[in-house]
Amino acid sequence: MTPEVKAQIDDLVTNNKIFVFMKGNKLMPQCGFSNNVVQILNTLGVPFETIDVLDNAEIRQGIKEYSNWPTIPQVYIDGKFVGGSDILIEMYRKGELQQLVEVALAS
Repeated sequence: MTPEVKAQIDDLVTNNKIFVFMKGNKLMPQCGFSNNVVQILNTLGVPFETIDVLDNAEIRQGIKEYSNWPTIPQVYIDGKFVGGSDILIEMYRKGELQQLVEVALAS
């Protein structure tokens, strides 16, 4: 990953309380896993931003190195990597995601 790509990723995850690296965008997810994440965040009614990794091969590969996580989507809350679709689903079911999001948005 180039220093420029790392700086761009750093900027995205630190300047947005909730950020999703996904296939497609929040209005038109391009895979089921990305759609799951969007639906969960929409259900919580929280503001979040996304980037379509299909539009940028450097970001698509760079985010995998950045998080040391091999799959997309990747969710960052308050600058920290939370996980992908399966982890978000599990956290939502346990009520942990709601708490994490509330704390992040309050800070």
